[in-house]
Amino acid sequence: MLEQQKKNDAKFAELEAKNEALTRAFERRSEQRAKMPPPPKPPRTKEEVAEHRRQQDQLRTDNVVTTEETIPVPPELKKCALCAGTDFRPVGIGKPSVIWSYVAAHFRKHVHMRETVACRCGGHVITAPAPERWSDKTRYDASFVAHLIVSKCLMSTPLYRLEADFKRLGIPILRTTLNDLFRRGAQKLMPLRDPLIARIREDEIVHADETPFKLTTQKSKAFIWAFVGRSLTAYEFALSRGGEVAVDVLGDSKGIIVCDDYRGYDPITGLGGRTRAGCLAHARRKFFEANKDGVPEAEYALDIIGAMYGAEHEAARREAAGADDRLALRTQFSRALFAELLRVCRAIKRAHGPKTLLARAANYTLKNRKELALALRDARIPLDNNRAENAERIVALGRKNFLFVQSEDAGKELALLYSLVVSCDRLGKNPVTYLTDVLRRIDHTPRDRLADLLPDRWEPPTAPTPPAAPISAD
Repeated sequence: MLEQQKKNDAKFAELEAKNEALTRAFERRSEQRAKMPPPPKPPRTKEEVAEHRRQQDQLRTDNVVTTEETIPVPPELKKCALCAGTDFRPVGIGKPSVIWSYVAAHFRKHVHMRETVACRCGGHVITAPAPERWSDKTRYDASFVAHLIVSKCLMSTPLYRLEADFKRLGIPILRTTLNDLFRRGAQKLMPLRDPLIARIREDEIVHADETPFKLTTQKSKAFIWAFVGRSLTAYEFALSRGGEVAVDVLGDSKGIIVCDDYRGYDPITGLGGRTRAGCLAHARRKFFEANKDGVPEAEYALDIIGAMYGAEHEAARREAAGADDRLALRTQFSRALFAELLRVCRAIKRAHGPKTLLARAANYTLKNRKELALALRDARIPLDNNRAENAERIVALGRKNFLFVQSEDAGKELALLYSLVVSCDRLGKNPVTYLTDVLRRIDHTPRDRLADLLPDRWEPPTAPTPPAAPISAD
């Protein structure tokens, strides 16, 4: 008994020594244990930085009205402290002082008086062509519908709140009208769904996750799936959590799918086109849940995982833009750390009962060790699936605010709108400007050119859309 105690003490001392070594090697800023270490920002080239700055300047140009006012120096201040003179001359253009103000949103009502003319014989009447509309028989411009879509999908504002806001502005619009405009906008944009999915399939690395969403016409939960590619994000609404959804989106495309341990992604890997990569954040979360009472083994596992993220942050700090540089850091540090994590998990499994939280955390890591280790051999693959989980956060917030959808078609329309506005947000493009333009142009765009209207390829029009044909009446 005494000999076993000595062995346990020696083992614990060894763990403590390794823990201190890891802490010294990857010393991080203090953070709450409940928070996940923030993922390192992907390295950007000089061209990407310049393009980002250009896009931000364009946003300010489109949305900020700048006025200048010159403030003269008061006469009583024009007295030199050195010679007591009062004859001053201007120096340069002056010193700017910037003050930002907010102008409340407002409506613009455009009244188009269409001329009507009649032949002197009285047999023919012609009316000037009507102004082009994004949809037939609507009094609301595409910019208004774009505002509705962005408010609901990106800001998670339910329509009843928008109804109240418009009423306060003096423009009462029924909620049924807002809902009709929202769905008509989604239906107008629905042809973009297939080109969007095709673009996601082309990406070699795709992140995937799913979250429940209430559908009033069925008792079981529906789901909104998120598939995050290099620059675009595609959401898919489905009546179930079955693996056929991932197959429908990704098909037999080649590459990597980064996801959690859910077996619904097995059909994708079964097709042989995509290899499954695991999520280290899920493994960490399980150890964190097991560490509520301060378990030493869980503490040590969390420190090891934190050190692996420390290596990622070190790669970002060194501006290691190339995959070879990042892989070198992972080879130098992360592989040994992951091997130590597996050793700790095996020791936990031997020492603790299978139903304990600690053993379950260890089992999760051991069960997915091949998927988790894939990132250590390919620097393009991130350690976790946080990109997809972050993409689902906006869906979860919308689920909390506007609760449900009332039909499968409405769910599919909502998923498409989520895809477009979230992709715009990722690319730094104004989603209201984007949707306003695309709603007006989509009817004039050939089917084989619809991919040019996706957020990553979209460019503002260079020429106005041709006017509608004249309306004549006898």
